Amino acid sequence: MKIFCSRANPTTGSVEWLEEDEHYDYHQEIARSSYADMLHDKDRNVKYYQGIQAAVSRVKDRGQKALVLDIGTGTGLLSMMAVTAGADFCYAIEVFKPMADAAVEIVEKNGFSDKIMVINKHSTEVTVGPEGDMPCRANILVTELFDTELIGEGALPSYEHAHRHLVEENCEAVPHRATIYAQLVESRRMWSWNKLFPIRVQTSLGEQVIVPPADLENCPGAPSVCDIQLNQVSPADFTVLSDVLPMFSIDFSKQVSSSAACHSRQFEPLTSGRAQVVLSWWDIEMDPEGKIRCTTAPFWAHSDPDKMQWRDHWMQCVYFLPQEEPVVQGSALCLVAHHDDYCVWYSLQRTSPEKNERVHQMRPVCDCQAHLLWNRPRFGEINDQDRTDRYIQALSTVLKPDSVCLCVSDGSLLSMLAHRLGVEQVFTVESSAASHKLLRKIFKANHLEDKINLIEKRPELLTSEDLKDRKVSLLLGEPFFTTSLLPWHNLYFWYVRTAVDRHLGPGAVVMPQAASLHAVVVEFRDLWRIRSPCGDCEGFDVHVMDDMIKRALDFRESREAEPHPLWEYPCRSLSEPQQILAFDFRQLVPPRPLCAEGTMELRRPGRSHAAVLWMEYHLTPECTLSTGLLEPAAPEAGCCWNPHCKQAVYFFSPVPDPRAPLGGPQTVSYAVEFHPDTGDITMEFRLADTPDSPLLSNKVA
Repeated sequence: MKIFCSRANPTTGSVEWLEEDEHYDYHQEIARSSYADMLHDKDRNVKYYQGIQAAVSRVKDRGQKALVLDIGTGTGLLSMMAVTAGADFCYAIEVFKPMADAAVEIVEKNGFSDKIMVINKHSTEVTVGPEGDMPCRANILVTELFDTELIGEGALPSYEHAHRHLVEENCEAVPHRATIYAQLVESRRMWSWNKLFPIRVQTSLGEQVIVPPADLENCPGAPSVCDIQLNQVSPADFTVLSDVLPMFSIDFSKQVSSSAACHSRQFEPLTSGRAQVVLSWWDIEMDPEGKIRCTTAPFWAHSDPDKMQWRDHWMQCVYFLPQEEPVVQGSALCLVAHHDDYCVWYSLQRTSPEKNERVHQMRPVCDCQAHLLWNRPRFGEINDQDRTDRYIQALSTVLKPDSVCLCVSDGSLLSMLAHRLGVEQVFTVESSAASHKLLRKIFKANHLEDKINLIEKRPELLTSEDLKDRKVSLLLGEPFFTTSLLPWHNLYFWYVRTAVDRHLGPGAVVMPQAASLHAVVVEFRDLWRIRSPCGDCEGFDVHVMDDMIKRALDFRESREAEPHPLWEYPCRSLSEPQQILAFDFRQLVPPRPLCAEGTMELRRPGRSHAAVLWMEYHLTPECTLSTGLLEPAAPEAGCCWNPHCKQAVYFFSPVPDPRAPLGGPQTVSYAVEFHPDTGDITMEFRLADTPDSPLLSNKVA
């Protein structure tokens, strides 16, 4: 059955109705899931297997039947491990129906249907009793409910309910225990992801400074964790202020509480500085003795950095203190970890709470709007002074005192740059009421509320009255729009430029004047794993899961290039960067498609995992900003990517086998087409030795 779904087109700005399969959302979830990454996580799988074997043995040694409850079974892997280890029966709980169906098929294919029952429910809906889902309580609890933050997927409420209703008292649990660790650091780079820094503008009258409003300075920020591949942050980007501190542990074999709590650790700063950021990770011990341990620690805190397991489903956490605070070497402080049922946050205190004293601190809530409108990369982008200087350089070549400037980008400070550079008549458009409120606040803090005309409406709806009957001489955009997911979605600026053409005066300047789409073929060090078939996992056949992901990827939008922040995922280029398409913003959006076909020569040996695409914006003929590669790709060195933007990754299918010898195809063919009526870009990249198929079979929106 087909259903109609509405979708806001991020490129054209229009709302479209599309005919989709009734299981469209399921396929999206599967295609973008971390199942493949988890199945490739050898360290995780082996440690779970060892822990399950030990737990089953302990139960059997007591002369009891081993009855296992597996919450969040996914593929059924852990349940199959339990039965292989000698468990008498497993109840495998999976709430996501497509996964539950896949687990049933995988269990059957591996010959365990008589000892594993897959229950398609949330664990809190499972019942125990003669008429229930389980005839009696289990005595072994196996779960993998963890995210990068450990508790962000609802592990605590699930454990709490399971101990009360589904498992025996003092049951065996795999994992047995989890411990969260924290380390206090000073980092201008990471702090720039959370606060608005003063922006310096060099003008003919000297330096002027755009300052953040007081409530942005004082705002505690958003409660959401910033999860990243911390191993890719250079040690030069932060100063360690504390040792690694074990903040708190959770014993999963006993009753777990999801109630709010706090845990304090006293420490002496290793050096003086400004406490800004808490880096955090966790480990899980699969057995009571703590001999079987799986950790997410970064390399500097890892017991064996050379044998670290790469994984993307568990990374590391960056938390921001409500305010930066000075610390003095050797002067004792207390780091406090707070948590509720789903969220962790940190505070710094001068004295340790008494043993029986509760520290009452609510989850931090943004009250300045900025943390709700700007994500972490956007904060970093706005705070990038080098990037700002490029805009200032370009603006200085085209602005005149009598210029009429219209700025079109979401939550952009370009209008302030234009005014500081001497333009008296500046208009800026914000379609969001919240963004309008935030910019008004920033303007007021800089005494510009009467200098810049802030218009709250969609730019396509602008009237001459909005512009005070003035003709625009400079249309300015970063461009940046919050609805953009893929690099080319910011081509919405071109549609806006077309819509406001009637408001542009003769000889009006459009900045950026043009854009171009670029691509390079790369070999990833690790990211290929998220799209690589698993086949066999610890001796169990999971081809069903591989096939399921492949079918999901055959859906239209599941098949499109994926946005990834590639500064976190090392890769090296196998081809030279190549311009694919060009877009001239000085002209209106054309009525006919823009097409490009060609080949990319692979100049270096390696495994071709993907084509990476990005946009470059040509502010002027002499000034270009790249959302992708920042430096020419060196033959042996890794690629240097813009850290504020996500690049588009088009994985080749099938992903090359890492065990295969180097070599293979020497070229990649491509066909790319921009459709002006929809704003879509259709593309196909194909290795030279893949079977022939019609180009442009993949639609990328």
